[in-house]
Amino acid sequence: MTGRVVELEYRPVAKDFVSALRARRRVSRAMRRQVWLLGLAACCCVFVVASDLADGEMPPFPMLIGMCVFAFLLVLQPWLVGHQFQRLAERRGVIRVTVTDAGVTVATDDSSTSLQWSVQPRYRETAEGFYMFSPEKNAANFTVLPKRGLRDPADADRLRAILDAHLSRV
Repeated sequence: MTGRVVELEYRPVAKDFVSALRARRRVSRAMRRQVWLLGLAACCCVFVVASDLADGEMPPFPMLIGMCVFAFLLVLQPWLVGHQFQRLAERRGVIRVTVTDAGVTVATDDSSTSLQWSVQPRYRETAEGFYMFSPEKNAANFTVLPKRGLRDPADADRLRAILDAHLSRV
């Protein structure tokens, strides 16, 4: 099982990071808890507004507008942050990733980083790509491996096999 190599090359786009952040929401206990608590807070706001409206104590529009903005930001948060990440990453130029049994190397026009498997010991696969996550509960660090960066569609199976051999699928 040694000697396996999969290479990716791509220019970062916002969709890569949006997908990674959405996958992170499913992996991170802290992110799942945050979404759950925000949902609970929204339900409480709805209850308060309904109660106040029934009592005739407040005009409905300011609170309803606030709730709509709150929901809008909750849904769009990965999109907004993903676009910020993309603007930062595009300054680095083309991203070249080499995945081997020894680990992952990410190189750009001006830098190179090598990661051992223990640094990001879990991953998640989506239709758009593979995303490696750090072990802490909020999965603060992640690596994006978009499928569109693979040289051959068959490389997705080879990449999955390498990741399965070294990481936990979440």
